[in-house]
This record gives sequence, structure tokens and C-alpha cells, in this order.
Amino acid sequence: MQKVAIITGAGQGIGLEIARFLALKGHHIILNDLEGGLLEDALAFLRPGSKGKILGIQGDSGDRDCIHELVNRANSEFGQLDIAIANAGITLYGDFWQYQEDDFMEVMRVNTGGTFFLAQAAASIMKTQESGGSLLFTSSVTAHQAHKNLAAYGMSKAAIEMLARNLVIELSGHKINVNTIAPGATLTKRTAMDEDYEKTWSKITPMGRPATVTDIAHAAAFLVSEEARHITGQNLIIDGGWTSISPSPY
Repeated sequence: MQKVAIITGAGQGIGLEIARFLALKGHHIILNDLEGGLLEDALAFLRPGSKGKILGIQGDSGDRDCIHELVNRANSEFGQLDIAIANAGITLYGDFWQYQEDDFMEVMRVNTGGTFFLAQAAASIMKTQESGGSLLFTSSVTAHQAHKNLAAYGMSKAAIEMLARNLVIELSGHKINVNTIAPGATLTKRTAMDEDYEKTWSKITPMGRPATVTDIAHAAAFLVSEEARHITGQNLIIDGGWTSISPSPY
């Protein structure tokens, strides 16, 4: 069954790999990223051989105008919206004692607000459909275990998981399921910039290595598939066992 999906923060890393998985299934996909260059590269990467349409909308996923543009484009272009994945997020490290209000509010605006309002807008379309739909939010292991200099970030991700559980009340009657994934240390182009990243996390991850973006995408693709329609309000941690023992990378 060909579906229509929106994925925010899909210009690189986990978001792009999730998009690749859904494209392989033949779904139509609307990609979003703040950076135009990344978005263009992602479109060029995904379009060859895709059975569905791959569209791109540049913009700030924490901005409600951008969110409504994404949802309206899905509705106008395809007449439906089956999957919405709130993957975009920002990480602003900072010592708790010195953390600035502007940084705190920006993390909450993008991570928590962007997720909340994408869910609201997407579900407003899904509830009019006989088939309902699926929502997926990207959380983090920092929602479960303390991580130095990430108090605000971890707080924002824990809020996302609570949002998913709360929305079970609101959405189940409309055949909409909602879940979260919580990646641990993951190898991406961004984390690869730290030459010690893979070595450090390989030592402290029980499975002996950090995750790949493919590891995360496998889980995400399952949770928005027909096979997972009776799973809702759940969070899936994908961290090679790190949260079970939680050694610090510092």
C-alpha cells in the first residue's frame, strides 16, 4: 500500500535514512530540513529509482507556518497523509549553572513545540481518513539517563515521550497510533566529526559499537508500518544496551 509521509530533519543522518527506507517501500515522501543545501542533496539521493514522489520543503520545523505548509502540501499534492515523523531537533550543550534562557527556549521551541504542533496538524488530516495514520517522534536516551551538559535537551525529549503517551487518549479513536524512538549514540556525518566518538562509545556500549542510522531506521520504519498499527503510546530505545548500565562517556 502506497502511503504519504512527512519527515522533518530529513536532510541527513537518521531522518534521511528513514526517508530512504520509506522510499524503498514506494511511499510518497515530503522531506523537510532547515538547510537548503542538505535538502537538495537528500532529494538527489532519494529520487533515482523511487517508485513514489519525493518532494522537499525547506524551513524551520519549529515554526508553525512551516508545519502547516508541510501538511497542506501533502493534502493538496496527494489528498492524504498517512505518516508524520517529527525527527528534527537541536542540541545546545551547556552547563546547568550557566545555561542561557535564549538557548533553553530555542531547544523547547524546536524539539518540543515542533513535535507537538506537527502532531496536531498531521492528526487533523489523519482523523478525517478512514485509514487513520501513524505518528512517530524522535526522542533520545537522554530522556532516560542523565547526560552532562544536556539538562535542557534531555528535558525536551522526555516531554516528547510523555506527549506520545498522552495522545493515545486523543488519537486512538481516530485510528491514529503514536510512538517514539529513543536513539542512543549513533554514527552520523555529524558525530563522525569527533574522531574519538566511535572508539569512546564502542567501549561503553554493551553491544560493542554505537548504532548506525540504519539501525534506527529499521525501528522507525516498523513503527509506522501496518504491522505496528496496534502499537501505540510506546517508546523504543535503540542504544545497544547503554541505558541498562549507563556508563558516562566523560
